[in-house]
Amino acid sequence: MSCWMPGCPALSMCRGLAALPIACLERAKDLKTRLGILLHKPELGHKTGSSSKLQLGSRRRDSSRDVLEWRESFDQLLKSKSGVNAFHTFLKTEFSEENLDFWLACEDFKKTRSKTKLASKANRIFEEFVQSEAPREVNIDHETREITRKNLSGATSACFNEAQAKTRTLMEKDSYPRFLKSASYQDMSRQAASRGSSKRSHT
Repeated sequence: MSCWMPGCPALSMCRGLAALPIACLERAKDLKTRLGILLHKPELGHKTGSSSKLQLGSRRRDSSRDVLEWRESFDQLLKSKSGVNAFHTFLKTEFSEENLDFWLACEDFKKTRSKTKLASKANRIFEEFVQSEAPREVNIDHETREITRKNLSGATSACFNEAQAKTRTLMEKDSYPRFLKSASYQDMSRQAASRGSSKRSHT
């Protein structure tokens, strides 16, 4: 790069490079060459691609098995991360996702070890899901609501147990059967069964 104009940035850069010792410039060239060789090694890309394909194939087999297991029991559905996501998407269509969100919040709450965090989380969950006129109020009876309110005074990991159990039963008896009959789940289970039979025919 060259420039005849005084104060040109390119001219300043060239002067700066010229002032560097030749050994430094040679070292920089050597590093650039080595880096280029590493970046263009075909076997590195090949190994990564093969590994990705194997992992993707494994995930597909796992998800196919998962989808078919969701209909075995509500527990099986709740144990599966993808099952919970699919169920949550379905509940949104019925405008009742707060039930699952409350159940998940309770599960997370039980893992809290700090007493200070336990108390603040308990109040936050109660205000969001349990108290009367809460922004995302779950469908539980007045007695369970009052028991939960009293539990907050000495918050423990079990203070939402009764409310969580009631919400879980409601989902299992009401929303879960409708989810299994929904077009979205029927479509997923057909695809999973098809992948399963295709796999068996190739073995």
